[in-house]
Amino acid sequence: MTTAQETLQVRVVRKQAEAEGIASFELARTDGAPLPAFSAGSHIDVHVPGGLTRQYSLCNSAGEQHRYRIAVLRDAASRGGSAGMHDAVHEGDVITISTPRNHFELHPAQRTLLLAGGIGVTPLLCMAERLANTGADFTLHYCTRSLARTAFTQEIAASAMAPHVQVHTDEGGPEQKLDLMAVLADVAPDARLYVCGPAGFIDHVVNTAQNLGWPADRIHLEYFGAPAQDTSGDGEFEVRIASTGSTYTIPAGISIVDALRPQGVDIMTSCEQGVCGTCLTRVLEGEVDHRDMYLTEEERASNEQCMPCCSRAKGKLLVLDL
Repeated sequence: MTTAQETLQVRVVRKQAEAEGIASFELARTDGAPLPAFSAGSHIDVHVPGGLTRQYSLCNSAGEQHRYRIAVLRDAASRGGSAGMHDAVHEGDVITISTPRNHFELHPAQRTLLLAGGIGVTPLLCMAERLANTGADFTLHYCTRSLARTAFTQEIAASAMAPHVQVHTDEGGPEQKLDLMAVLADVAPDARLYVCGPAGFIDHVVNTAQNLGWPADRIHLEYFGAPAQDTSGDGEFEVRIASTGSTYTIPAGISIVDALRPQGVDIMTSCEQGVCGTCLTRVLEGEVDHRDMYLTEEERASNEQCMPCCSRAKGKLLVLDL
């Protein structure tokens, strides 16, 4: 069974509009003690008013322990998390968060390329700050719809990362558009690529990189939301719980997590989209129809783990280590 993530009580010491539809939240411990250390690329779980839990990347310096800072895009297509943060969380409020986790770590490289789509800039800001302070060779390409929707521009301009950042907007002239082929073609042999943003943006960057011969282990990505899945061919299957031997039917249109919960089998979840890794569960038998954005292709091929919040069985039975 997945163990609970350690939680902290923090106060919102500052809430600020950073761009159209984007607000930042600066968080500090209620007892004034230092926050747990984190590394560039880390995120925290935030317990949003209304009972939801959402993941947000830390976008302040990884050397700071007096605060965490996150930024939230108001997304009309979200399931309530972004609206809850924008409308129901205010300066002075106390909220619950997890300690930081990092599934998007920054690795040493001769050259580093950071590609951000919109709010996907948040973990890359922390990476860029780290790279700039260590004198590394890197470029951050920051792609947005418009300057009005581009967060942290003044902060970037006043920082050590400024010479390394290029902003590309949909509304701008052709001279500032991102030439992705050129950016990805002109790299050192041991360069690393980090990309974060909407699913379509990430897929475009990753597919282009792979077509240009980038090895998979040099491409690092983090989704903020899983792309839509075609569920028209889904059928029912069974899940057996290894610890008890009990077997349960998982109907079409119902996730493993949702089907097991009424039976008293409660799998800890967070995003429920296969993005965060909270519900990662070992598979003892059966073939998984992986639908997450968390596992690597190699991990999926090994069939040793799955995300029961979204994945299903290719056959009639999965035996899970629960």
